[in-house]
Amino acid sequence: MFRALSLGGFLSLVGVLLMTITMSSQVRAQSRKEFAIVIHGGAGGDPAKWTEEYRQQRRAGLTAALEHGVEQLTAGAEAIDVVEQVVRMMEDDQTFNAGRGCVLNENGEHELDASIMDGRNLRCGAVAGVRQAKNPISLARKVMTETKHILLMGTGADEFGEAIGIEQAEPDYFRTQRKKASWQRWKNQDVDAQLHRPKTIGPGDEQLYLGTVGCVVLDKQGNLAAATSTGGLMGKRWGRVGDSPIIGAGNYADNQTCAVSGTGVGEEFIRHTVASDIAARIRYGGKTLQAAAKTVVEALPEECGGVIAVDGMGSMVMEFNTPGMSRAFADSAGNRGVMLGRDD
Repeated sequence: MFRALSLGGFLSLVGVLLMTITMSSQVRAQSRKEFAIVIHGGAGGDPAKWTEEYRQQRRAGLTAALEHGVEQLTAGAEAIDVVEQVVRMMEDDQTFNAGRGCVLNENGEHELDASIMDGRNLRCGAVAGVRQAKNPISLARKVMTETKHILLMGTGADEFGEAIGIEQAEPDYFRTQRKKASWQRWKNQDVDAQLHRPKTIGPGDEQLYLGTVGCVVLDKQGNLAAATSTGGLMGKRWGRVGDSPIIGAGNYADNQTCAVSGTGVGEEFIRHTVASDIAARIRYGGKTLQAAAKTVVEALPEECGGVIAVDGMGSMVMEFNTPGMSRAFADSAGNRGVMLGRDD
C-alpha cells in the first residue's frame, strides 16, 4: 500500500521536479549553439585531379564566403539575410557555377536558377532560366517579398527583376572565357549525354556537371534559412530546370526541423524530393539531422550529389556520394573547416 505524502513531502517532491525541469532546460539551452553556417560550392568531380591552382581558387572562394557569413552572424544578423549575402558572394566568384562563371547549355547560352527560404514562416521565392539578373538569389528573394508567388521563370522573371531595379548584367558577364572554353571542350568530347561526365578536371577544364552553390544558417535568434543558386548542367538542353529553384527538392528551411541545400543531378533530387525528405524524417520519424541526411543521400544513385544542412541546435551535416563536395562550415563553438574531398 502507498502511504499518503505529508504536505512537507509533497512540497519537497514538487521542488525536486521543478529543479529537474529547470536543469533540463539549462542543459538544452547550453547545448544549442548560438549560430552555425554551412556552405557548399558544388559536388562532383575528384579534387585529386584538379590542379593546385584550381584547388586554391576553390578554397579561397569558400573561405571568403564563410568569413563574411560568420562576421554577420556574430554581429546578430538574421539567417535569411546571411544566406542571401553569402550566395551573392559566390555568384560573383567565377570559380563557381552560379551567376558569373556559370556553365553553358547545349547552345552555348546561360540559364540561371535560384531559390531562398525562411525557416521562421516557410516564406520562399525562386527563379528559373533567368539570364539578366546579376545575382539570381536576390531576384529570388524579391519574388518572395514583393509578389504573392513562389517561382517565376524565364523572360517573365527577368522582366520582373528589371522592373523592380534588380542589378542587370550583359551576357558576356556570365559567359566567361574559362566557361566558354570548357563548353567547347564539352562539345568536342565523347561525353555521356545524360550524365555529362568529364574526362579530366583542371583550371581551364572545370567540372562539367554537378556544380551549384548553397548556404544554410542558424542565427542567434534560433531561426533557420537556406539559399541555393546554380547555372545547372554543362550542355543541358535549353529550357531545362533542375532542383535548385524547386522548394523541397534542392532547397528547404523550417525552424521545426532543419535547413537544407542540395547539389547534384537535379532530376534525381526532384524525383526523390531530397530536401523535404530530410526534414520529414526529422519531423515524423524522430531522426537526427545526421541520420536523416545520411539515409536520403545513400538512397540516391551513385555519384549523384550531396547536401549541406543545419538544425535548430546548430548541428551541421555535409553528406555526399561523389568523390568530392566543396564545402565550408563554422559555428559559435569554434568548429570551422574548408574542405574539397573526402580526405580533407
